[in-house]
Amino acid sequence: MNVHIKMEVICNKEVRVPTTDAAHHSLARSAPSPFDPLSGAAPIPKESLHAAGDLLRALAAPVRIEIVLQLLQSSRCVHELVGSLGVSQPLISQHLRVLKSAGVVRGERTGREVLYELVDDHLARIVLDALEHAQEGIADGTAQH
Repeated sequence: MNVHIKMEVICNKEVRVPTTDAAHHSLARSAPSPFDPLSGAAPIPKESLHAAGDLLRALAAPVRIEIVLQLLQSSRCVHELVGSLGVSQPLISQHLRVLKSAGVVRGERTGREVLYELVDDHLARIVLDALEHAQEGIADGTAQH
């Protein structure tokens, strides 16, 4: 399939927009999603939209994104995250509380330490896709800060 990009003006800004064919291809999954806007499925419940918004807000800090990337590699305890990210222990703990309350990570206590891990791979894919999108924007000069 050929991907075609066209320029459109949206909210007084010129942006690159994939054609309908390319947009459907980029959203293609191995299994159909009940939330695929291109499938013609029923409207998404407001409760699901609010939960998704809460989840995205929990992922909206650079340090939390770094934590997710670290936990994607392997389970870690707080002092390992402090060492690898160069952030203070109280700040790491605060970010882990946000991620835990949003259902992104879970912790398992072993003695005096808590070992944190990602709840599932869906969340890692969200972060990786966001990073890939940001890198594309940086590479082509369309990144917004």
